Amino acid sequence: MSYNGISTAILQRLPIYLGYLKALPDGAPDNISATAIAAALGTGEVQVRKDLASVSNAGKPKIGYITADLIDELEEFLGYKDTNDAVLVGAGRLGRALLEYEGFKAYGLNIVMAFDVDERATGKTSTGKSVFPLSKLENLCKRMNVKIGIITVPASAAQGVCDLMIKNGILAIWNFAPVHLDVPSNILVRSENMAASLAMLSGHLAKKLFDK
Repeated sequence: MSYNGISTAILQRLPIYLGYLKALPDGAPDNISATAIAAALGTGEVQVRKDLASVSNAGKPKIGYITADLIDELEEFLGYKDTNDAVLVGAGRLGRALLEYEGFKAYGLNIVMAFDVDERATGKTSTGKSVFPLSKLENLCKRMNVKIGIITVPASAAQGVCDLMIKNGILAIWNFAPVHLDVPSNILVRSENMAASLAMLSGHLAKKLFDK
């Protein structure tokens, strides 16, 4: 899958480069090279150079990039300078944690409201965000022209929620349910499989302990 001709793999790496650049200490050199970024992150220099070339043509031999300008280009490309509204379905513990987390705004994401089938979950959160009955999603999504949906419901309900979102104008979905979602080709889905991530961590730990 690609976005504007850039692969998903590159898109996943660009925020890592951005995070490293923004964490550089005060007094760091004004310029930075792909070689220096690769060394700091423990990755391939050729890969870093190719990835950065997809969003910036400002790199120069023996000089590298002006760090501040590269940060601006990465933030602009990744959409961090534009705030995108999103809705969330599934106001359980995970859903509420995401809904109330203010740090997403630094990445251009604003979760404006949530929905849940359980009316006992509706009302205001501690940060003043509203949780509505799921029956109101159609009206509110269309009226507010929201294009991003976040799914934090059980696996058995995820596809139905996904279909409902798409029907009401959602074009990009961030899925936290442990299930594959079937969507049309014009819909972008990013799934966070926590079980798979935990399995990788556990497997890595078991191997390290076994090797001892």
